[in-house]
Amino acid sequence: MNLILLAIPFFIVLIAMELAVDRYRGTGYYRMNDSISSLNAGIFSRVTIIFWRLAPVAVYYYVYQNWSVTELPVSGITWVVAFVSYDFFYYWYHRISHERNLFWAAHVVHHSSEEYNLTTALRQSSGSLLNWIFYLPMALVGIDPVQMATVAALNLLYQFWVHSRHIPKLGWYENWFVTPSNHRVHHAINDQYIDKNYGGVFIIWDRMFGTYQEEQSETPCVYGIRKPLSSWNPVWTNLHHYSLLFKDTWYTKRWSDKVGLWFAKTGWRPQDVSEQYPLQPFNITTFKKFDTELSPFIKAYALSNLLLIIIGLGYFMLQSRAITTSELLSYGAIIYGSCFSLGLILENRRWALPVEIIRLVIIGTVLQHSSIVV
Repeated sequence: MNLILLAIPFFIVLIAMELAVDRYRGTGYYRMNDSISSLNAGIFSRVTIIFWRLAPVAVYYYVYQNWSVTELPVSGITWVVAFVSYDFFYYWYHRISHERNLFWAAHVVHHSSEEYNLTTALRQSSGSLLNWIFYLPMALVGIDPVQMATVAALNLLYQFWVHSRHIPKLGWYENWFVTPSNHRVHHAINDQYIDKNYGGVFIIWDRMFGTYQEEQSETPCVYGIRKPLSSWNPVWTNLHHYSLLFKDTWYTKRWSDKVGLWFAKTGWRPQDVSEQYPLQPFNITTFKKFDTELSPFIKAYALSNLLLIIIGLGYFMLQSRAITTSELLSYGAIIYGSCFSLGLILENRRWALPVEIIRLVIIGTVLQHSSIVV
């Protein structure tokens, strides 16, 4: 059972409900281009996961079958153990994703939105290809692979609702669980908030390991990243920090820095490169959100495209195990290309129109020769 696929309609309904509340209250927490960009990046990510999923599953299953010290029975107790254990290892994966360049290069996608709403929850990375390593201890102690995959999905589903600015602090619940309030802190780039509150479901890990920070009413959260993305392109969203790392690797003279840069603390750069190619220092007082002006027609066209891509993604996820490899690659490429074209449209690029025409011609050609009956 694919819990993420089943949850997609509920995500859409909840986003629509929050958007209605946002419009009623006049809070302005949604901007169309930012929200579409978040959903676009999320779709891009789900396609990547479909292509990549067999590798981590195979490794986990191999470790479970050959190296586990015991085989825990599937029971109510082991479900609780698996759920809590997964969140514990998620905390450390999430924390390292903020603290080391290599992992931040992938995770930065999720933080690149300069708004904070339910669409932000779906702005996921397509480059988190190493996160499965953190959960191998669960295989070693004998947690069933199906059980592990299920609690992983439940953990991800829980994190959806905490990406909201419309839910206030929740009293005693704040002491034990991740909430919208303490997760808003996690996404903020204010000095006192940066790199705090890493838990997925339980906030107790942050309290235990010294990374907890309460949201302060006198310090409103500012969202985004300190090296602004300034793009709606899902490809650049996934590659922009890797690009910086590759450039620094190329330009630095010391081989130890070329290698060490990737595993260094996030933001660290070799001295020779930082002196020759300095980055503009971040100043929260001059921070300005990236935006693009769109005509009513372009907004309607972009939104229509997004809805069609979401439908295509759902169908792709349903059919991914039943179609041939060539069809899998073809339809995956179509969704990738559609997301890329949508990003160009949102950015008002001059070459968005020819790319969109090419995309539509390719879709028509592929569907005409498709063996899948809709």
